[in-house]
Amino acid sequence: MKKYIIKYTFEFLVIVMGISVSFWLNNWNENIKKINLEKKFIASVKEDLKQDKEFINKVINCIEPKSQVYQVLINEMDNLYYNNRKSLDSLIRIYSKSQRTFYPIFGSYESAVAGNQITVFNNKELIQKIIKLYNSRYSRLEDNGRIADERWDFFTKKYSGLLRMSRFTDMKTKQRFEFINDMHYHFAQLRWYKMQLKTTLNEIDEILNQ
Repeated sequence: MKKYIIKYTFEFLVIVMGISVSFWLNNWNENIKKINLEKKFIASVKEDLKQDKEFINKVINCIEPKSQVYQVLINEMDNLYYNNRKSLDSLIRIYSKSQRTFYPIFGSYESAVAGNQITVFNNKELIQKIIKLYNSRYSRLEDNGRIADERWDFFTKKYSGLLRMSRFTDMKTKQRFEFINDMHYHFAQLRWYKMQLKTTLNEIDEILNQ
């Protein structure tokens, strides 16, 4: 009797150990898959963010000449009008060059969110930064870019004739005053948009450096 008890006890322990080892191996494989999936996601997002960063810098570089011209025109419009109309025309042409706004790449992020993969990743600090960037910062940036585009569209349509013919120096005092006000209305949003772009670059760098 004792012999059978020992035998069955041993067989039971072997079965339990086999199940435990199988369960452990399965968990180990799942963890490896999850780790590799997380690494792939982070690498893909970082590649997207590198392209976003390059795009943002191009947008900022397009804003810079407008910023410089705006400062001159807002302070020297009348002086240039009466004393140096050629320079006035040149400056307004620079300000009137096309405007660019930023549109982020969402591919890698949206793919992970759609598959609900992002909720099981281990690097919570980095994942939270990525979520904040895409769900909050990018959303705000797109809204501000849309407003900047709307104001630019208003400005260019209103002065389309002057912009096309480069006849800025024909503007009378009242029209110059109105032009400056409209330019200020546009640039106030563009300046805010530029600040948002720079803040976004800082958040992107935090993710890329982690």
